[in-house]
Amino acid sequence: MITLQKHLETDVVALGRDHRLPKTIAASTRRVYDVVSSIYPLSTYCFHSRAHKLALDISGIQDGMRILEVATGSGEMFRRLVGANPNGETFGLDLSPRMAARTQRQIRRDFPNAKASCQAVDCRQLPFRDEAFDVVVCCFLLELLGKEDIRRALSEIRRVLQPSGSLTLVCIGENAEVFNNLYRVAGSVAPAFWGRQVEQRVPEWLHALHFRISHDRHVRQSGYPSRVLRAVKRP
Repeated sequence: MITLQKHLETDVVALGRDHRLPKTIAASTRRVYDVVSSIYPLSTYCFHSRAHKLALDISGIQDGMRILEVATGSGEMFRRLVGANPNGETFGLDLSPRMAARTQRQIRRDFPNAKASCQAVDCRQLPFRDEAFDVVVCCFLLELLGKEDIRRALSEIRRVLQPSGSLTLVCIGENAEVFNNLYRVAGSVAPAFWGRQVEQRVPEWLHALHFRISHDRHVRQSGYPSRVLRAVKRP
């Protein structure tokens, strides 16, 4: 079993960067997801597992790669990634320490021999060297970030991707009017948990950071719409 700390000792860029964990993006979001960490997996299985399966199918993952998931949440997607990459290295990050710890315990139990680790890290400053990963996966994170933090997070993801590496994104869909109305209400009541829908702007952000979108699919589960995109890093 590898740990993120061991990885940091060899892969972090040592010069010109401060790698202490910065302040969280939103302290309230971190607190909320720490509180719901034990029950959040139920939501994932009811509403997100179909999108996760599609994300894995289009991600281009091959066993032996170096893979990073940003915002592991309940760990359901992370388990899929580790299972698809038994001979590679798979790393996971989440803003919520309790979410990350829960996922780490599950991986140690279910994949005791896997080279996999999940830790609490701020996605605005990823503690990895440039071009460290073949694939990055990110599910339902951008909705919780402000515009500037989205730019910083996507820029960091691009930095740690290999040339021609790929980013697979899963976002909350905006193609269901009734759902959109309900989500806006929920987001206004509990913004730290629900955030707001942003998927229609995602292609614009990816193109601005020199990604080429290779897959763009919509999927729905229990009425919950998701948009799944795969984008390849361009020179």
